[in-house]
Amino acid sequence: MDLRKQIKEGLLTRNPAAVQLLGLCAALAVTTTLRGGLGMGLCVLMVLTLSDGIISALRLYIPAPIQRISGVLIMATLGAVGDLVVQAFFPGLTEELGLFLPLLGVICILLSRGGAFAWENPPAASLVDGVCQGVGYTLVLALVGTVRELLGRGCFGSGLLNGGRGIQIFSAQYVAGGMILPVGGFLTLACVVALVRAGAERAERPRKRKGAAKG
Repeated sequence: MDLRKQIKEGLLTRNPAAVQLLGLCAALAVTTTLRGGLGMGLCVLMVLTLSDGIISALRLYIPAPIQRISGVLIMATLGAVGDLVVQAFFPGLTEELGLFLPLLGVICILLSRGGAFAWENPPAASLVDGVCQGVGYTLVLALVGTVRELLGRGCFGSGLLNGGRGIQIFSAQYVAGGMILPVGGFLTLACVVALVRAGAERAERPRKRKGAAKG
């Protein structure tokens, strides 16, 4: 298990949202606030990590012909459980995430490619991969949500800070209302994708130079 490589892939070089461009429907729809982006990201993180760990632990006991469908079943089940848990304990977040909350399992299937990594690696490495991919996805959604909330509403942390009212940064008369509309989501996500990819390219330069030197 190469921990450093897995962390770099999850956050930069193979970031699910910014590099692989997976789960973007949820990334655009629920990121009008920091709470929405962070809430969805953490849900995906938990389901993805648990499903990867379970799949890896069972990989030697499930016949190869039904491994893929078994992975889908495990993720869909955990996604449904996650949906029920959020509904029970975080009703406000349930309302904000809307129909994307029941799609937790689908998003995790996309991010993990049906548990491809977990089917080929031991549980410890699979759990780390799930955490890294989930954290990378969460950070992108949280960043997009923060920018859109700040520019589109003039506040920060609504639903989380100051008794749920958030912290007003500037007056509502100066906000760019379009930032909380779909076009604002596309523009913000595009900027975040460009930022992450620039960081990924910078992280890859030493390896490329080393390979060129050996060649």
